Amino acid sequence: MRIRQFQRRLALAMSLAAIASQSSTAWAQEVATNIEGVVKAGTKIELIKEGFKGTEGPLRLNDGSLIFTETQDNRITRIAEDGSISSFLSDSNGSNGLGLGVNGEIYAVQVLDTKVGIVYPPERAKTLAYEFEGLKFGRPNDLVLSSKGVVYFTDSGVNGPPKADAPAVAKPAVYRIDTQAQLTRLLSDIERPNGIQLSPDEKTLYVANTLGEYVLAYEIKSDGSLGPRQNFARLQGWRKTENGYSSGADGLAVDAAGRLFVATSAGVEVFSPHGAPQGIINVPKNPQNIAFAGKNKDILYVVGRGAVYRIQTLTTGFTGRAK
Repeated sequence: MRIRQFQRRLALAMSLAAIASQSSTAWAQEVATNIEGVVKAGTKIELIKEGFKGTEGPLRLNDGSLIFTETQDNRITRIAEDGSISSFLSDSNGSNGLGLGVNGEIYAVQVLDTKVGIVYPPERAKTLAYEFEGLKFGRPNDLVLSSKGVVYFTDSGVNGPPKADAPAVAKPAVYRIDTQAQLTRLLSDIERPNGIQLSPDEKTLYVANTLGEYVLAYEIKSDGSLGPRQNFARLQGWRKTENGYSSGADGLAVDAAGRLFVATSAGVEVFSPHGAPQGIINVPKNPQNIAFAGKNKDILYVVGRGAVYRIQTLTTGFTGRAK
């Protein structure tokens, strides 16, 4: 009996030691490989904190700090440049992806009462879109705001199979809200549209398809319509999962050189402005979204699975708009 008790205690001690070792490894992780002009091998991946609920929507504010959404806890959280954490906005209506207006307004796609609009400052909050052709959005996911104030956003559809008694919702799609607050559905043929981004010159719209092998790209024409679908970049995150094939493609970011950064199941994948793979930044937990922040916009923040990391980069994020 005593031998068995000793064996159980020894096994428990070894298990706890292994967990502690894994935790310290996560804190000490570094960028594994050099990506020319982007990040040096050996650069520290700093864990800001883990244990957040529903990490999404990272966005740089004008002072260099970063805000992101805790969708499951219904709030927006701020991280200052010194790494300190504070509450930015409570009762955010499940804000997910974020954008920054020219006057400091925070635009958000929202998943509790599904809609798109301004959530901050509270006294200027308003709804820009809440349905299409009489159907509520399924799950607004991400948005990007152009330098002219045009909102592009994705609706990825409800998570999981719909309930039998649930009301019908709009199908997964990509939308535009113009400066006159007119809503247009641009795309409705993407299985699960997720992250969305504009090229620095705002002539190309990028869309991450979580269930697809490629990041998609579309020419934005002078009248606001889109050109044909292009497979812009093949994702290393594309793999078979227990629920079928998926790339895990999620948030997108662009740097000053026009490179596209993509959060996928493989890590943060980096592509040239022409879609050529440049390398992958591996982080301890699968990333969900990414954004450049800091005073010089040369720090890449990565959020996902309840954790927030930041990485000093050689490049800077595009400065012509917030993201």
